[in-house]
Amino acid sequence: MDLGLRQQLKLAQKLIMTPQLRQAIKLLQLNHLELEGALQAEIERNPALEQDVSQGEAAEAPSPSLTSTYEAGSASEHEGDVTERVAVSDNLGEVNWEDYANKFDSDFSFAHETPAADVPSQFDFISEKPGLAAHLQWQLAHSELMTAEMEVALFIIGNLNRFGFLEASLEEIIRECDCDTETAAYVLETIQELDPPGIAARDVGESLLLQLERLDNPPPLCEEIVRNHLALLANRNYRELMRLTGGKKDEVTSACDFIARELTPYPGLPFSNETTKYIAPDIYVEKIDNDYYIRLNDDGVPALAVSGDYRKMLKQGKKLSRDDRLYVAENVRNAEWFIKALHQRQRTIVKVMESILKFQLDFFERGPAYLKPMVLRDVAEDIGMHESTISRVTSNKYAETPQGLYELKYFFSTAIPRDGDEALAAESIKARIRAMIQEEDKKKPLSDSDISERLARENIQLARRTVAKYREQMKIMPVKHRKQ
Repeated sequence: MDLGLRQQLKLAQKLIMTPQLRQAIKLLQLNHLELEGALQAEIERNPALEQDVSQGEAAEAPSPSLTSTYEAGSASEHEGDVTERVAVSDNLGEVNWEDYANKFDSDFSFAHETPAADVPSQFDFISEKPGLAAHLQWQLAHSELMTAEMEVALFIIGNLNRFGFLEASLEEIIRECDCDTETAAYVLETIQELDPPGIAARDVGESLLLQLERLDNPPPLCEEIVRNHLALLANRNYRELMRLTGGKKDEVTSACDFIARELTPYPGLPFSNETTKYIAPDIYVEKIDNDYYIRLNDDGVPALAVSGDYRKMLKQGKKLSRDDRLYVAENVRNAEWFIKALHQRQRTIVKVMESILKFQLDFFERGPAYLKPMVLRDVAEDIGMHESTISRVTSNKYAETPQGLYELKYFFSTAIPRDGDEALAAESIKARIRAMIQEEDKKKPLSDSDISERLARENIQLARRTVAKYREQMKIMPVKHRKQ
């Protein structure tokens, strides 16, 4: 056997990810809010790329705004018109960077003399909202805890979840902090006396009891209901509460209303630092008369163009050095590629939305109950693109439709077969289950088996376990919690 090294020539074809292709794929995956940030970052990075602020002049680059029209009841599609605009030279004034310096000058100080070197800057006053841990530690700073007790307190605070509940047991606190039972219990009681009321409880019931202890003269049945009948309180089962507590109807309802009005089940939530994720539609589907119009969301997405000054520099290339000419040419080329990739992204989103509108026209006309089964391959074959491209376009993007705001992936659903009838989409069946539960008798709500039987009468064979899974995905409580 010959184990020596040798050279061998091989001819093969493979796809090379060029920087331009990577950029196009990256832009394709961004949603509307992320695209705004990407455009601003690219404008700041590339001096040859600028915002087109021209007003109705002749054009050089297409604008991101695309509009398409789809006639209801017709399979014809119309390509969106691409509006072209022109680049303008940079006429903006010089930026006074002294305004952004990390020091106080005459604009930021009431004094006319030069401030001392150790004076804090304006950036030192920028702060963020303190979270639950910071709020509790600030209160502990005024307590009389010893050093060892303070370490136990910090461990307890570090094990509070976003709801303000303690996720560590007393035994874990003793083991991890190497303290005795008396110290752990004392520190825990000290933290539970801090603001907000009910903090550091192990569950909702304990949190409500801690809050009741701080109130003056709560209704007499509140403590008994919270301590022994919390499940009945959640279900508003007044009749059973009257039987178990021996109270009258007005006493029970008054206690339940007081608990709902004065107490909070999750005391830590007001101090949560979690940021809200806002959703901005990437595309609009509007129905005017009998026609559907597809329009991209251009809010916050400026029209881009290549700087006219940089183009003039290229035409006067002989006056530039070789390095300067290469620098200018590279930035102009990157700007052109970025604009091209941006418009390709916009056109692709419109094409995908046109195809979805064609396949799911019944949904747009009649609602979620008429959503049809559809997979990525259906749209990919319809518009002549790869399934991976359709997946990137539909990920984390939303469409504002006459039926409401939906993620583009919502329109893709697996098929549930029916004997002798057309298959239904899983989302369509979820809509039917939601409608059944909304119309049910609240005194005798439908069980998962009852829903399965009702679906069977409509020739939809769905097991009870599948009904329960769909109900949980829609965040609908089981029958015992819906009964009133």
